[in-house]
Amino acid sequence: MNDIRYDATALTRYAAQLLQHAGLADAMAHTVADTLVQGDLLGHDTHGLALLAGYVKELEAGTMTRDGKPLVVSDRPAAVLWDGQRLPGPWLVHQGLDLLLPRARELGTASLVIRRSHHIACLAVYLLRALEEDMLLVLACSDPNAASVAPFGGTQAVFTPNPLALGFPLGEGGVMVDISASITTNGMSNRKLKAGELFDEEWLIDAQGRPSRDPALPFAEPPGTLLPVGGLSHGHKGYGLALLVEALTAGLAGHGRADAREGWGATVHLTLHDLQAFGGKADFLRQMDHLAAQCRGNSPVDAAKPVRVPGERGLQRRAEQLDHGVRLHPTIAPSLQDAERRYGLKLADARL
Repeated sequence: MNDIRYDATALTRYAAQLLQHAGLADAMAHTVADTLVQGDLLGHDTHGLALLAGYVKELEAGTMTRDGKPLVVSDRPAAVLWDGQRLPGPWLVHQGLDLLLPRARELGTASLVIRRSHHIACLAVYLLRALEEDMLLVLACSDPNAASVAPFGGTQAVFTPNPLALGFPLGEGGVMVDISASITTNGMSNRKLKAGELFDEEWLIDAQGRPSRDPALPFAEPPGTLLPVGGLSHGHKGYGLALLVEALTAGLAGHGRADAREGWGATVHLTLHDLQAFGGKADFLRQMDHLAAQCRGNSPVDAAKPVRVPGERGLQRRAEQLDHGVRLHPTIAPSLQDAERRYGLKLADARL
């Protein structure tokens, strides 16, 4: 267990300074840094500061846009399309939520699709805003520039893990679902590979379709792939989810896998539903609190592992780490050493 703890505010300041040194505009740097740290606070440590070194390299290479605004391609009251012009994904998503919130309050529902965004980090972080604003948020993301997941029954990669997220408040706390259409993520696969570890279960197939625990398979020649949710027996479910995400993102954006690749990025879908616009917040909470109570009160398979609602542990972890400091995965500090040497910053300065 890593017992080193970091102050969340100091971590955000450190990450923002690193991004600024790499050329990112100040306001964008703070938003991106805060989003990454929030990912670690929630426990999504493959999509928090683990991404920072990669973001810095993208800025230095000019493959992440350092300043500017999204291009408005289409704007109707409840449906908007942006070209993100490869600006930082976390900043674009938060700007998008800022745009949608007043529209959803007026119209009941409002949607934004963003094409040509850079990577958007941890989807669960954005769900916090739905809990705060009494909204139901649906968020989906695909990366048309990469492929690591085969369609069910196939052996060649077509999709990325294609995450899909859902967030809404409860009487206390809220539900935050952050899942993907594949059994595991590229981030976890890369981490296992670097650590020389195998997955606990056969979550990949090689180029001949044979199941495997080896995270190196996507980098083999010919490459293997991650399996969709449901695996070899019920992978049609993950395949269907992947197609749903592609339709919500690339399909509605009019930009995706049919277009030339531009590098690490994302196509994003956001829809906000105002709870007051339908049955009202009180009745929404009456229904969803009842369901949450039935889930939490369910007899568990293992008495030591009571049933939780999605996101419950993440919110608990976030509160605990805000009070007592953030634990970072041990691979994060080494990944930042090269950038620290270039810019004279030290992650260690953020330690408690």
